[in-house]
Amino acid sequence: MDHRPQWDIFCKVIDNHGDIGVCWRLSAELAARGQRVRLWVDDGSALQWMAPEGCDGVAVLPWLEPLGMNLMRLDAAPCDVLVEAFGCEIAPEFIAACAEGAGATGQKPVWLNLEYLSAEAYVERCHAMPSPVLHGPAAGWTKWFFYPGFTPATGGLLREDALPARQAAFDRQTWLAGCGIPWKGETLVSLFCYEPPALAQLLDHLARAGTSSAPVRLLVTAGRATSAVQAVVHGQKWRQPRQDGREPLSISYLPWLSQRDFDHLLWACDLNFVRGEDSVVRGLWAGHAFVWQIYPQGDQAHLPKLEAFLDMLEAPPSLRHFHQVWNGLPGELPAPDLPLWSACTQAARQRLQNQTDLATQLLDFVTHKRPPHA
Repeated sequence: MDHRPQWDIFCKVIDNHGDIGVCWRLSAELAARGQRVRLWVDDGSALQWMAPEGCDGVAVLPWLEPLGMNLMRLDAAPCDVLVEAFGCEIAPEFIAACAEGAGATGQKPVWLNLEYLSAEAYVERCHAMPSPVLHGPAAGWTKWFFYPGFTPATGGLLREDALPARQAAFDRQTWLAGCGIPWKGETLVSLFCYEPPALAQLLDHLARAGTSSAPVRLLVTAGRATSAVQAVVHGQKWRQPRQDGREPLSISYLPWLSQRDFDHLLWACDLNFVRGEDSVVRGLWAGHAFVWQIYPQGDQAHLPKLEAFLDMLEAPPSLRHFHQVWNGLPGELPAPDLPLWSACTQAARQRLQNQTDLATQLLDFVTHKRPPHA
């Protein structure tokens, strides 16, 4: 019999791949640390390119309504840890089956609500707070709110044990050649974005920089970023004369990248534009200058979240102003200061690497709430 703890993680894909991206990274890291994981997802199609090789110890199951025959898996391997990611409501028939199993064994699963990442002050106040379940088959149980974050008083950030060794072994030129990217020493900029209003400004900045100093190659990720750039460019190429005959700005459109190759992209570039929750953490771990496009909300609720992040980052004025304009506030983008911005990222990365990572904190929390001998 397999005595490894069984985690059931539920994820609903809203859009933009960030939710499934976070859940997959977490599932894979938990499996790497000896846990069994069932990832229940309503749309797992993105995993075909995000994680094409899968992961030993992680089973991806369709979150159908109702779950039907998939509940038989619960009988074969009862749930030890139940995770609802980003406030999704777990299928009620699954909760009922868990409650029935707990009634038979006397062991209730640890029920976690894994929340969104934020640097705002409320995260420390709300992290690890209990929420009694008052109704339904699990009445009397406790659900625990678990908040990732940027301080020791939060749940920390996703960071794999193997990440430092992978990063140290990375060779930029070899990876670029393997991807068919014709790199000839240009400044490399990656672009993973929604549709920022300042995108045309950015392209003009890069073209001017590529005229006055080293040429620039922009590596554009597939999907919305590619569509946004193509809508601005309309087939235009920047061909201001350079003495060496090279284009000041070249644009390479990338295919869909696995999570592993997305990390490689960030490690390869001198400046990274990232978006959403998963990639901002990867931008931090990459240690290069980066700019974050936070998910925009109609009531502008994203702006205080952005300011709290910039405060945590200890962003210099030029980087703060660039973020503000990139995220929709009026103004002109300042010229990127790559040495200053890179130093800011590296200092923040060092501070955050000294904190306990998310997977470790989750495992410790579960062990405390459900000790092995219970």
